[in-house]
Amino acid sequence: MTFLAPFMLGLLLVVPILVGVYVYLLNRKKRTAVRYANLALVKQAIGPGAAVRRHVPPALFLMGAMLALVATARPATVLTLVSERSLVVLAMDVSVSMRANDVAPDRITAARAAAKAFIKDMPDTMRVAIVAFAGSAMLAQPPTTERELLNAAIDGFVLQRATAIGSAIIMSLETIFPGVDFGQQGLPEYRRSRDRASARSLDQPAPATETAPLTVMAPGSYKQAVVILLTDGQATAGPHPVAAARMAADRGVRVFTVGLGTDAGVIPGGNGQSIQVQFDEETLKTVADLTAGKYYHAATGADLSEVYRELTTQLIQERELTEVSFLFAALAALLIVGAGGLSMLWSNRLG
Repeated sequence: MTFLAPFMLGLLLVVPILVGVYVYLLNRKKRTAVRYANLALVKQAIGPGAAVRRHVPPALFLMGAMLALVATARPATVLTLVSERSLVVLAMDVSVSMRANDVAPDRITAARAAAKAFIKDMPDTMRVAIVAFAGSAMLAQPPTTERELLNAAIDGFVLQRATAIGSAIIMSLETIFPGVDFGQQGLPEYRRSRDRASARSLDQPAPATETAPLTVMAPGSYKQAVVILLTDGQATAGPHPVAAARMAADRGVRVFTVGLGTDAGVIPGGNGQSIQVQFDEETLKTVADLTAGKYYHAATGADLSEVYRELTTQLIQERELTEVSFLFAALAALLIVGAGGLSMLWSNRLG
């Protein structure tokens, strides 16, 4: 439990004053009763239970007042809530290094199987988009709830050379914000390659795009969409991943990164030699940190499936700091109303 306006807790200093006033009034009333009546006869008439009962309404009122004062300090706690997210963009590496068999039976097969299982576990109303990237990035499947289309896009991956992690992030952003040309936001190397990535003819007019300066949002504050980026290599083409991650952070979009593979990953090279392929873990961690996401490492197919299961839980349910002052205020109102009702009932003022 925390307080969004803790300085208001100083109002609780009123409580001892109220207690003191109540005790003072009781003592003055007692002195008056002793002066004008036989105290023994008064006690006998009131009865033993009534002496205690008369303190219940003031006690309830005092507790209600305390809760009302606490409510003014805006208490908050971390609650698990149903996520407002409606779109997940899966950005998947389809570079030739995904042929490495250190992840059985090979990286691309394990990645396909885990992605399909992840999509199957998503709520039916959740839209999913597929971005495939190697030397450039392309939207393999626009956002949809049709699982068959998503699975077909994953099955249709064709491995290519190079790895453009930054382009994958930017293509994911353009999928989330289709009216924004992120190539005009300060990464000209992406702007030069985006026509090839989207397969647009040179004589075809470009779609209307947003060129006005964007309003910078807090990292992770955009709740409607999230990017999950899986790669097994290092960026060798396109804009720098960290620069692209800053653009995602400015839009408030979280990017969860997944590094797939082990140090033993190799693919066949020329002259019968093998080429070792590793992913850039530090860059993936930086991308996740900048965007308020999280980095995961999957060394096996089982690890990757577990990563996706954890992500499913995070995407469906979100833990957020939520103000609960209304609960304190409601309970305070009940106690104060109850105190008034009991006072009227026991003093025979009802009926």
